[in-house]
Amino acid sequence: MNLDDIEFLTSDAGSRLLDDLAAEDVAERNTLSLLTRLRKNHSPQQAGAALTLAQLRRKAEAKFGANARRMYFTAAALEQASDPLVRRYRAQMVAGLQVVDAGCGIGADALAMAQAGGDVLGLDIDPVRVALARLNAAALDVSARFEVADVTQGLPNADMVFFDPARRDADGRRAFHVEHYQPPLSVIREWQAPRIVVKLSPGVDVDQLAPYGGSVEFVSVAGDLKEAILWLGFDRPRMQATLLAGEAVHQWPMPQIMPQVPLAEPRGWLVEPDPALLRAGLVEAVAAELGGAMLDETIAYMTTTTQPQSPWVRAWRIIDWMPFHLKRLRAYLRARHIGQVTVKKRGVAITPEELTSKLRLKGGRDSCTIVLTRYQAQPIAIVCEDFVP
Repeated sequence: MNLDDIEFLTSDAGSRLLDDLAAEDVAERNTLSLLTRLRKNHSPQQAGAALTLAQLRRKAEAKFGANARRMYFTAAALEQASDPLVRRYRAQMVAGLQVVDAGCGIGADALAMAQAGGDVLGLDIDPVRVALARLNAAALDVSARFEVADVTQGLPNADMVFFDPARRDADGRRAFHVEHYQPPLSVIREWQAPRIVVKLSPGVDVDQLAPYGGSVEFVSVAGDLKEAILWLGFDRPRMQATLLAGEAVHQWPMPQIMPQVPLAEPRGWLVEPDPALLRAGLVEAVAAELGGAMLDETIAYMTTTTQPQSPWVRAWRIIDWMPFHLKRLRAYLRARHIGQVTVKKRGVAITPEELTSKLRLKGGRDSCTIVLTRYQAQPIAIVCEDFVP
């Protein structure tokens, strides 16, 4: 999308076209037929811009709900936009503060912070994204300002800076080092704000963040790891896991002394921690809290005698377990009339698809979950009842 596209899409003709497309099935399979029809009355560029936006609006409903139907996006900016629960969670501390959103994109976080009572200025080097952010603020009737600026050249004074650097390059390749972000993380060293919040990839190497100090938080939404956050200038634990589930916010800070958790063979229940706990290095902490044991020092599965009651974990009742041998496992399942399996794995090379194919189960009336993992460095297969939410 470019500025000419935006001028057309916001014109009377463009608005009418978008209204018409809102009633169409704009799924990818219909792209060619829709473009052919649209080009009878519009230029190829106009038709393509309108259809792309209509498709992005449908896709954006997962992040913006019904508001997406009035908003403006590019594909890359929509992908970078934060999960709605994470936006709300981060925005809750900005009421009454002057906030600069450095690298504001289409304005998703800036608008959330403005709605939460912040005085927000969004800055981005891309004039197209700034134009879209302004349109989105108007569409949602939110008071926030947006300007074109190079944030590597300094920022205006503010109580807090929110920084969301691009984690892909111009060709779409993912950056795996914080100094390869666009702009690199090191740009924050030049900013004078007393508080800085940085949105990071959920897979970030925490060792890369050590020179910056502050606090690192890993955030999941209903068990899906969404992002990491670096907090500078805040009184927060040095490491924390946060789980967002609807209106609920669960937090698990790093203890000053990590508890020692024993190793034990599978017993009762196999327990899988939330991925935010895993990334924050808190698996042993939750195992100790639940009275559990680890199966292996390097594997993030634990086992408990009784079913754990915690939003932080999922658990499967264990039926049996054995050293992993394909023929033995196949015979075991066939003898018990198991015809369907769900396979999970951690710490072993074989994939779930490979195991399912090699088991060659046919005609069994029952199902179960097979977990391939390690017990004290040795590969094992754990046979579990299927997961019940």
